[in-house]
Amino acid sequence: MRPVAETGCKNIVDPVNPVVVFQKLDALEIIRDSRNVLIVRMDNAEAAHQVASAAVDGGIRALEITLSIPGALEVIQRLSKQFSGKGVLVGAGTVLDGYAAWSSIQAGARFLVSPNLNTEMIRVANRYQIATISGAYTPTEILNTAEAGSDMVKIFPTEAGGIPYAKAVLAPLSHIPLVPAGGVTTENVGDWFEAGVTAVGVGSAITKAARADGDIGRVTAAAEEFVAAIARARSR
Repeated sequence: MRPVAETGCKNIVDPVNPVVVFQKLDALEIIRDSRNVLIVRMDNAEAAHQVASAAVDGGIRALEITLSIPGALEVIQRLSKQFSGKGVLVGAGTVLDGYAAWSSIQAGARFLVSPNLNTEMIRVANRYQIATISGAYTPTEILNTAEAGSDMVKIFPTEAGGIPYAKAVLAPLSHIPLVPAGGVTTENVGDWFEAGVTAVGVGSAITKAARADGDIGRVTAAAEEFVAAIARARSR
């Protein structure tokens, strides 16, 4: 990893009040308020950018661009510039080491997500006040991840245990903000929140909406439906 002396360290500055903004708190607030993160995992960079942009048009406010996408860092940089100052959070997913964490931060990522407990990612992110959602599954892993300093804990994979597992693990660990990733749909998102999760990671329910005919407008419509489902769940 190149030293900060060579690459520079970025601060986010409020254009009205020239002071450093608490960027981690701002990021966590967006996730907490919107209660969802869109996981964008596409075959190529252009598709990722189109889907992410269409989802924002539908009300999505937190975008996780997975580093498994060829050219993912360029997508993060492009989206960060596109939505700068518009209340949209762009982050990086599938961050597997400290180098990937720093590269993502340099590209403009304001939160980092890993599928496993990744202490290198958490350490680099905390050094530069970037929010983290590090992965875990068992109660021991969840506690270890929280103790390592992750701001939120991603439950992964969730397809096997599903909502009953989340509810069970949150009974003794309700103080830890959990974010399930996988198996979340417009139809069941309310049940996830009833189980006690803080936010949800949603993917194919929105990102693959245009797969049948290539109509990107279907992604926007799916995003609108998902955001509306969250609003209904909040009003229960």
